[in-house]
Amino acid sequence: MKYMLIMRATDEAYEKMGGVDFDAMLETVGRFNDELIRAGVLVAAEGLADSAEGVVVDYSAEAPVVTDGPYGETKELFGGFYLLNVASKEEAVEWAKRMPMGGPGFKTEIRRVSTIDEFPQDNEWIAKERAWREATGQL
Repeated sequence: MKYMLIMRATDEAYEKMGGVDFDAMLETVGRFNDELIRAGVLVAAEGLADSAEGVVVDYSAEAPVVTDGPYGETKELFGGFYLLNVASKEEAVEWAKRMPMGGPGFKTEIRRVSTIDEFPQDNEWIAKERAWREATGQL
């Protein structure tokens, strides 16, 4: 099963991270990533650029409204993610507990990633997606 570990932090936690030596942080995270790779569970891991570089598309109005970042509520944003292929939610939790760069103000949300097999297989669009996934080696 695939699980996404979504990293969140408060403004204060992001500020505190700004004082961390970048090379030391890369080594710490790199060692954790290496553990994930050696365990055979890492599918993807990415950090995200600052929210000031992003936009939000809000569908509340009839025509979608696009708002440039940064945003007032950083607690709603996430700074990066890991995608793991593990046997259970419990295993995903155990990996999340070992993540570096934790501490006060940091949280990790864990969500199972749905598979194409969970959708109606007789649906035309699901069949097209399955064919695309097979053609691109993603199944």
